[in-house]
Amino acid sequence: MSDLRLGAAPPETVLPPAPVEAEQALAEAARSASFSDLEAVAARWPRFLAAWASLAEAAEGTDVVGAYAFARTGYHRGLDALRGAGWRGSGYVRWEHPANRGFLRSLDALRRLAGEIGERDEEERCSVFLRQLDPSWASRGHEGGTGSGAGLGTGPGTGVDVGNSSAGPGSSSGPGSGGPGRSSDRPGGEG
Repeated sequence: MSDLRLGAAPPETVLPPAPVEAEQALAEAARSASFSDLEAVAARWPRFLAAWASLAEAAEGTDVVGAYAFARTGYHRGLDALRGAGWRGSGYVRWEHPANRGFLRSLDALRRLAGEIGERDEEERCSVFLRQLDPSWASRGHEGGTGSGAGLGTGPGTGVDVGNSSAGPGSSSGPGSGGPGRSSDRPGGEG
């Protein structure tokens, strides 16, 4: 008698690690608490998702629109990176893999900032997408509340290493997809 399989687990994508130099530069920028140093890291390594997440988190308290733009940039670059890693719009992208954290932080920042600018539908789509990508997301205290980092702050004592880069694959539905099984890279219905 053979094993009976009723279904397979969703695929999981893990992004490749960021260049060591980028990780080091971001850690130094975080230590210096210099926004221009964070900008320099993103400019030198524009595919380094943790840099975009860090910029969004740093700007969140003072420049909501700028922070939203940084988060959206990290999110869209993350989708590109996921596709490049073989993601096809469904499956897991879990926080437990450090290389996925830049993408997840960007998406979480996009969620918070969408709420701050009154885009409640986008905020909800991002929230659902986060839970689809990593079913343990909310139980880890990542979601909920507003403010810089919403439990995902960077720097010493926060439990988040700002050097952790990009994200891994996904979900059965992305923000803006309208439901399971359909993926979209447009949380706000925008490009």
